[in-house]
Amino acid sequence: MLRAVTRVTCSLCPPWAGPSVRMHSSERAPKRSLANRVAVVTGSTAGIGLAIARRLAQDGAHVVISSRKQQNVDRAVTALREEGLSVMGTVCHVGKAEDREHLVATALEHCGSVDFLVCNAAVNPLVGSTLGASEQVWDKILSVNVKSPALLLSQLLPHMEKRGNGAVILVSSISAYMPHVELGAYNISKTALLGLTRTLALELAPRGIRVNCLIPGVIETAFSEVVHKNEAFWNQLKESQRVQRIGQPEDCAGLVSFLCSPDASYITGESIVVAGFSPRL
Repeated sequence: MLRAVTRVTCSLCPPWAGPSVRMHSSERAPKRSLANRVAVVTGSTAGIGLAIARRLAQDGAHVVISSRKQQNVDRAVTALREEGLSVMGTVCHVGKAEDREHLVATALEHCGSVDFLVCNAAVNPLVGSTLGASEQVWDKILSVNVKSPALLLSQLLPHMEKRGNGAVILVSSISAYMPHVELGAYNISKTALLGLTRTLALELAPRGIRVNCLIPGVIETAFSEVVHKNEAFWNQLKESQRVQRIGQPEDCAGLVSFLCSPDASYITGESIVVAGFSPRL
């Protein structure tokens, strides 16, 4: 299968092209704490994934973005390039082995190495009870949400290990701590990522790679509409919510950049909630 690659001319150390046109978090000059580093971000053409890709690029990294549809990749790459950011993109359905191989090959071909992997791609093909999910639904959710991060990392690991000081960020969900009955099997897949984070952190620490987990709360994205547009659920959540608003994708992006940066060099195996409250209190 032929796949288009949307990219800019890049090297391992792309020149900074000036501050972003859209400073979502604040009007700040780029810190470039991630300069000379390369990040691969899955599911990164909209919502939380796009915000993460933007922030990593603002902080100096060259970012390889991906999603399942070429038109979404093209749109995201164009938008980020217009902000003066160093990005490239390619189609990748993380549930398909050939697409994962293509993503890895593309990143290595154009960037030479990879330092950071952010696994944001996820699916939820069923809104309904856990026991109402068919075997096909279970296979799809577990394949994309749980298996694909491990399999993709296994392909990137030799290259990340050569570079040293690598970081992996898995993106879970507040549903891992507060299951929503209508999200059934999705809740379980996101809970599994907490265990995957701790296990991989142990395995990869001797190889110079840190593994942490982002746990977004109710974030205003198209993917989470089933939750954040559910008035009954939101009213219930507000009883424990400390920050009385729905989160924005940018609320998650800064944390991911920090976890990739040298400032987080002594942090691994952590699952960090970004939800306006702590579900473990």
